Amino acid sequence: MWLLVVEAFGAVALLALIVWWTMFSGRVGGELKSAAIEPAASDTPEPPR
Repeated sequence: MWLLVVEAFGAVALLALIVWWTMFSGRVGGELKSAAIEPAASDTPEPPR
């Protein structure tokens, strides 16, 4: 029984590591500051003419 618990914990830890790696890989300090402040130009719809 304890072997199943250890294996399940290992699987969850591996999943968390993969998610963390894909979110923060290559970024110094986590999220980009400019992306949080300025919306992208494509985020705002063009007004009707």
